[in-house]
Amino acid sequence: MNDLLLPGTMKILLIVYHSMTGGTRQMVEAAARGAASESTVRVRLLPAPVAQASDVLEADGYIFGTPENLAAMAGLMKDFFDRTYYPALDRISGRPYAMLICAGSDGHSAARQLARIATGWRLKAIADPLIVCTHAQTPEAILAPKVIGPDDLKRCEELGAALAAGMSIGMF
Repeated sequence: MNDLLLPGTMKILLIVYHSMTGGTRQMVEAAARGAASESTVRVRLLPAPVAQASDVLEADGYIFGTPENLAAMAGLMKDFFDRTYYPALDRISGRPYAMLICAGSDGHSAARQLARIATGWRLKAIADPLIVCTHAQTPEAILAPKVIGPDDLKRCEELGAALAAGMSIGMF
């Protein structure tokens, strides 16, 4: 069962991400802005190498953001899950999550990989994966700094706001 939000009780939304060219960072920052509009939710935005199992355990909901690299989530996101998976296993079941993927052409392989991990943790997806495709196909384009368009950033912001609102009212 979900806890009802009591007056003065803050929920914690943990956003863990990796970004090499800036695209994923823009996406998670937009989601964090949207979530921050909910006054009863505290947003913690942590790079994957910094996030620890204790951060996962204290959070009430999650957003995971990753680029898709070579048809998989970024290695530093995988490292985050490698370090936190077993300490959190059977301790965070039922909590809500969403994912943001910045991809050059597809993004679905990274989304499937991340979803399998979330399924093992028994997390509850609150939305389909939000995948932004940059269409970067050459080595130069893949490694170049990314600029995510305003429409895609708005979708990320709306996802963050929706997750935070659901957490705030005990929907998730």
